[in-house]
Amino acid sequence: MEHWDTLCPGGLRFCWDESAHKPGTDTFLLGGFPRLRSELRVCDLGSGTGLLGLLLLQRRRDLHVTGMELQGAAAALAVRAAEENGLSDCLVTLRADLRDVRSLLGAGSFDLCVSNPPYFSGGSGKAAPDAARRIARSETECTLLDVCRAAAYLLRWGGNLCMVYRPERLCDLMCALRENGLEPKRLRMVESRPGAAPSLLLLEARRGGKPGLSTEPPLLLTDETGAPTAEYDAAYFRMFK
Repeated sequence: MEHWDTLCPGGLRFCWDESAHKPGTDTFLLGGFPRLRSELRVCDLGSGTGLLGLLLLQRRRDLHVTGMELQGAAAALAVRAAEENGLSDCLVTLRADLRDVRSLLGAGSFDLCVSNPPYFSGGSGKAAPDAARRIARSETECTLLDVCRAAAYLLRWGGNLCMVYRPERLCDLMCALRENGLEPKRLRMVESRPGAAPSLLLLEARRGGKPGLSTEPPLLLTDETGAPTAEYDAAYFRMFK
């Protein structure tokens, strides 16, 4: 069943389907992580139903976002969401395999890439009950190296890749980035509450960047009382509610 929701009062609308991968906190947190500037050219690798692109455009309407999504049903919902919001000229979704990126888009044609990739290597983690969830969750059709290779090709020199990922695979992520000429520059762990082990990480890497990683204070989802933090609320645009 399809659901339409609004990011904030008077804001952009997004669509998701119960039978596919549901919107998660990780996507909302990633939406608030990149440092956006005027008229950035953005590519969302594995864009799903287009939620991440909408989150970025809610923050800054002068972006141009191109999504690449393998699954046809999800890509169709992303196209509909762009039409619903009157954003078809600045939120474009390609129904395509990012491993074929060299035949689809020009080298160095983007300032920023973003990705919420599959977290689990093939054969690990809890098996999803259907193909759509398996593709979103596990590296059955797209690996971490595939994402990094695509980003390295698409980014201009000095362009950035921002990702959300699992802390237990941080070493895999760092190795995949450097193998493809993407230097880790900014890292932020996500903790559910003060003192808890990180549950997610947000990382920015730069194509052709010099070595030097900045580790930011943890992003806390709740405070000592269990109440949502201001940053967590901001990721969901709750400050407008």
